[in-house]
Amino acid sequence: MKVSVCIATYNQEKFIGQAIESALAQQVNFPMEILVGDDFSTDNTRAIVQTYIDRYPDLVKPVFHPRNLGQNGLFNAMETFKLAKGTYLASFDGDDYWTDPLKLQKQVDFLDAHPDFVACYHNALITYEDGSPSHILNPPDQPAVSTLDDLIGEDEIWFMATSSVLFRNVLHTYPAWFMRSVSGDIPRYILLAKHGKIGYLPDVMSVYRKNQGGTSFTDKYHDAGFLRNRIDMYEGINQELDYRYDRKLKRNIARYYKMMLESEQYRNRYYPRNLLAAKYLWLGRPDAAERKLILQQYIIPPPLMRLYSRVAIGLGNKLRS
Repeated sequence: MKVSVCIATYNQEKFIGQAIESALAQQVNFPMEILVGDDFSTDNTRAIVQTYIDRYPDLVKPVFHPRNLGQNGLFNAMETFKLAKGTYLASFDGDDYWTDPLKLQKQVDFLDAHPDFVACYHNALITYEDGSPSHILNPPDQPAVSTLDDLIGEDEIWFMATSSVLFRNVLHTYPAWFMRSVSGDIPRYILLAKHGKIGYLPDVMSVYRKNQGGTSFTDKYHDAGFLRNRIDMYEGINQELDYRYDRKLKRNIARYYKMMLESEQYRNRYYPRNLLAAKYLWLGRPDAAERKLILQQYIIPPPLMRLYSRVAIGLGNKLRS
């Protein structure tokens, strides 16, 4: 088996048919399989998937779970990957779809010709359910090659759409920190990059839908639990990479402590928000102006700040008089 297409879905009855059809439309010169992992959908998703299994029993294969596995669909994807027989895996969510029938062939040809590359991704179109303008994900100057160094920064890995990635089937065990993460893509790309370089094709060959039922809408940057999960993930990545990128990753972790200051759980609490602010200062090492602002807003007790303000105003009035 050359390629295993792994589609992860949950309550996506409006989209799953188009996702499967886009995989069936691929024109390839190699054997492939389509595994559809359904995370115990409560709508008509599973019934729709079953119609494709009935029509293409040798090509479309079910991974139907008897209950929802949780963790934002991570375990659904993992269980689907376990059954994949392909040399290469192409994974995407049930609300996305491919637009180029030669997508898989182009990517397989690339990886076959470049054994030192572990993955290949391409450009994608992002569309929005709320009517926001659609746009292309990657700019014209997107680098043709990415390495582990390029994936480690002070922000999320934003340039690789899930629906665009084809990767070698080399990850058979995953560390504990990975299994705790609600984001499967980011840490998976990190683990893959330990095995080789990542290539880029500029062709726009898939659509990434942003909708209320998609996994990206479970990213809650005002929720302390979500932010702590991100912190745990990046601490795990730091350990996984033997602290070779310690400074960069600590700055990344610091971002989430800063976000937590205004999270729903902490925004109206001086304590322990002051401890989170101190953690941000220690890890993020902001410049003097921001450091002063953080101290005034979050660390110095409010009564002292009010006293300081009154004294400062009084001195200012005296100087002006």
